[in-house]
Amino acid sequence: MPLWIIICGLGLTQIIGWGTTYYMLGALSQDIALSTGWSGTLIFGAFSGALLLSGLISRRGGRLIDRIGGQRVMMAGSLCATAGLALMGLFPHPVTYVIGWLLLGLAMRFATYDAAFASLTQIVGQGARRAISYLTLFGGLASTVFWPVSHYLALGIGWADTLLVYAALNLFVCLPIHWAVLHAARGDQPEESVAMTAAPQLAGGERLKAIVLFATAIALNGLVFSAISAHSVPLFQGLGFRGDEAVFMAALIGPSQVASRLGEIMMGRRLSPMQLGLIAFGLLPVAVGLFALMGFSWPAAILFAVLYGASNGLVTIAKGAVPLMLFGTKGYGEVLGVISAPNLILNAAAPLLFALLLGMVSPQVSLLIAGMAALASTLFMLWLARLHPQKA
Repeated sequence: MPLWIIICGLGLTQIIGWGTTYYMLGALSQDIALSTGWSGTLIFGAFSGALLLSGLISRRGGRLIDRIGGQRVMMAGSLCATAGLALMGLFPHPVTYVIGWLLLGLAMRFATYDAAFASLTQIVGQGARRAISYLTLFGGLASTVFWPVSHYLALGIGWADTLLVYAALNLFVCLPIHWAVLHAARGDQPEESVAMTAAPQLAGGERLKAIVLFATAIALNGLVFSAISAHSVPLFQGLGFRGDEAVFMAALIGPSQVASRLGEIMMGRRLSPMQLGLIAFGLLPVAVGLFALMGFSWPAAILFAVLYGASNGLVTIAKGAVPLMLFGTKGYGEVLGVISAPNLILNAAAPLLFALLLGMVSPQVSLLIAGMAALASTLFMLWLARLHPQKA
């Protein structure tokens, strides 16, 4: 099967997969609260539980992809998404709501980026970086598509029936596509069958140190991004912007992610994965620093939103490309799982931690503290690059 068909097929499943799980609650939470009377603690706590579960099973999920192949695992992810969404939509009750989100936690691990990156690597081998870049371009559209879709569906048919529509999308669109395009994503291949593992691979203590450094950089960056994303509108309002201004600046983040990924596709061949990682992580503390130095003004806020979104867009590509360069294709799924685990666990706690921080100090100070964490993530990436200058 031509690679472009595989990427387009997986791209469509990424838009649906992210849009019906991770981004779904951003548009439906108020409808759920108004129609059920459930507390925000329950509504968002179940979502945090799903992210926590994704982190806890991350390594095992990656190992499973290496063993049985991406096709079976991503099909299982589509079935988990179908079951979780159908359970919440058909039986709206606090208990089924929590169970449904736990099933979506499995789906987010088995059917979104990490699983898709590993599946592409099983198909393409060491040259999967370009395929990963194109795939993230599709995934970046998930929030842009599904936030308005969720909003208008909920207005027309209610949040519960909206979830049933989303369950049908995972069952009748994503599941068949994963079956059709991932026949070559098989696990347990002997070393000579893995395509082009010519790049030097790290081993032993050197390998462990590289994994720890990159996982820490990813986790700290994800902590900042998740915290600010969850509170972007109230954060901008706390900095003195009107509600419509805050919404506009928050809306810039998604297109900036897509634009940065387009730029990487057009010009990324000139950069090694390590150089890409340094730029991706470095943009986030630069964004916060410029926002503060320019006095949290209107032009500074726009610049912050653009750089903030661009950083996240490039970090997603670096997350797939840097481990591929450092460790090769053998065991790539498990490596991604190990790297993703602390990031997913911190993502589950980030919104609550940032809410507590906003309650103790001003929005300006909260943003600067987040900027310090972003700077720390960049320093860990720089440390990794200095250990392996030949790869930069």
